Amino acid sequence: MKVFYHDDFRQVYVSDPAAAPGRIEAILAAIKEEVSFEEPLLAGADDIEAVHSTYHIKYVTRQGLYNISALAAGGAIEAAVAGLSEPSFALIRPPGHHASADSSWGFCYFNNMAIALEHLRRNGHINTAYVLDFDLHFGDGNVNILRDKGYVTILNPVSHDRKAYLTEVEGGLASAKVDVIGVSAGFDNHVHDWGGLLETEDYQTMGLMVLEASRRMGAGCFGILEGGYNHQVLGQNVRAFLRGLRGQ
Repeated sequence: MKVFYHDDFRQVYVSDPAAAPGRIEAILAAIKEEVSFEEPLLAGADDIEAVHSTYHIKYVTRQGLYNISALAAGGAIEAAVAGLSEPSFALIRPPGHHASADSSWGFCYFNNMAIALEHLRRNGHINTAYVLDFDLHFGDGNVNILRDKGYVTILNPVSHDRKAYLTEVEGGLASAKVDVIGVSAGFDNHVHDWGGLLETEDYQTMGLMVLEASRRMGAGCFGILEGGYNHQVLGQNVRAFLRGLRGQ
């Protein structure tokens, strides 16, 4: 499996949990023997401008965060393109699912998922897409940007019961008829993270659900790192998801 990663993602670019030292390192330690790493390039200005307003791009630039945010978006694009042929993952930060066209919050700056899907659509790779966002927090940026475009279905599971949560994910994927599945993969709903709901094995189960749905439809699939803040369990949770996504 290809994982799109750059050493610049080790940077402590701001003082928030998504940029905390050791976070990326915990994931790398857990998956390094099981995947192949590809180094992404910065997303082009045209891809970013297709999703975000000039005002917002200038805001991110003034914060000194344009390059790291564009690099994350570039990793998402490359994972999405690779995902059309085989399951792939973008090990990137900053995250993106709280970034709307003209604003952002929740440790996000550019919306990596929206930029990736718009790249696929504008370049004629897809006509339809499905977004599974299993981060603890509702992906308002994904919804604000993609909901009204007419080609994307978005699922943010809401159940507070573990089994019902997985059933909701399974049912949503079962009804999908799309060209690609993109996963906003946040791991902060783990029993030992902020949400306190899911077990590590559940991420492997959801990865396998995504793979099986993509095979049924003849669609691509890829994931993008969002949340997940307990470094003691984050690596094993990401590893579990990637194992499921590649069919284990």
